[in-house]
Amino acid sequence: MDVKQQSSLRLSVLDQSPVASGSTPSQALRNSVALAQHVEALGFRRFWMSEHHAMDLLACTAPEIMLARIGAETSTIRLGSGGIMLPHYTPLKVAETFRTLHALYPGRIDLGIGRAPGGGPIEATALRRYRGTPAGALQHDDFPDQLAELIAFLHGGFPEAHPFSRVRVSPDAPGSPDVWLLGSSLWSAQAAAEFGLPYAFAHFFSGESTRHAMEHYRENFQPNPELREQERTAPEAMAAVGVLCAETQAEADRLMQSVRLLQLRIRQNDRRPVASPAEAAAELSGYGPAERERTEFPRYFAGTPDKVRAGLMEMSARLKIGEFVVNTITHDPAARLRSYTLLSEAFALPAEVQAA
Repeated sequence: MDVKQQSSLRLSVLDQSPVASGSTPSQALRNSVALAQHVEALGFRRFWMSEHHAMDLLACTAPEIMLARIGAETSTIRLGSGGIMLPHYTPLKVAETFRTLHALYPGRIDLGIGRAPGGGPIEATALRRYRGTPAGALQHDDFPDQLAELIAFLHGGFPEAHPFSRVRVSPDAPGSPDVWLLGSSLWSAQAAAEFGLPYAFAHFFSGESTRHAMEHYRENFQPNPELREQERTAPEAMAAVGVLCAETQAEADRLMQSVRLLQLRIRQNDRRPVASPAEAAAELSGYGPAERERTEFPRYFAGTPDKVRAGLMEMSARLKIGEFVVNTITHDPAARLRSYTLLSEAFALPAEVQAA
């Protein structure tokens, strides 16, 4: 494959701080810091942290805290949330938090915004901004209003007559975090297009609508004059995919046992830590063969570096995707580091191109 073609496809990382069986959440968070340093050296473009709540499986509940720590341990890679679940928070608080990160690490901060709860219904209730009697509860989905308010706080877009126009969002450093909208549905694609935001589609979570969402977003994108600091005049989209690289297909298949069981457990609302491949194989033996995915492209690309590269390049070409944000989960942290190393070698990632 032509190296120039390889380097034109940008690769980034989405980390969820997975907790391995026999390990601890504290170690999972430390693993995330080490992973960020590792992929920065390899030439990946971004490192995003997710937000999940009340899970033994995933340790990162506060990506903004992790980003503050990781920013101090890295120097060039872009850092972002994948994402902040905006319905839980007030837009002003999110704006202040990410302006603080932007002031600490200018030109490196992405603010990925999500709409999902990041947990089960009980956790969503506990996190809710409005509770109590129906008269005092939030009766409608105000996410679009929240998103508009957040953009206005970050870019000074309130009309003079609006009371919030007098609110000074601190720290007031030049520039602004780069706002992204995350999603896995046509609703999010439409919202990203209407708000003129870059869009990240969670293909690894749900791949049935990937093509339709990407095409709808690009065809309906409208530049947002409030985002003039970001110079956002054209659509920009990327897909989040699962990837597991190993030296041999047999080793990739062995490591994927952990992922297969994780996916099965999640469908059963079982959020236990990541099982080892041996543990996973034993538990999976009680089930039938894996159900074949009914998606145009696999949610998880697993195999040798050449096989994974070919799959990602095909998806990129057919869906016109210029960047993938890669999520890799293994029981052994060393296997995860190795997977990203093999992926970077397969694409011959030149750091100076990825950081552009």
